[in-house]
Amino acid sequence: MILPKFVIADNSDFPEDIFIIHLDFPRFLINLKDDEVEFLEDLEGEDETELEAEMEHLITLAGEFYDKEMKLFEE
Repeated sequence: MILPKFVIADNSDFPEDIFIIHLDFPRFLINLKDDEVEFLEDLEGEDETELEAEMEHLITLAGEFYDKEMKLFEE
């Protein structure tokens, strides 16, 4: 099965929150309400500088993905 890079999620327990889930390495959730990031795997041993740069890029891509999906949803 080919998985998408990002998916949108919500949960009735958190009615004000919208989550973007990144399914490639490093797998993580970002809560768009407060930009809090939760990693889904252990990143111990990874180069922190490289990981920070990659995360900055991935968070930007997650926001762009959400904006694109919402635009399509509104049409």
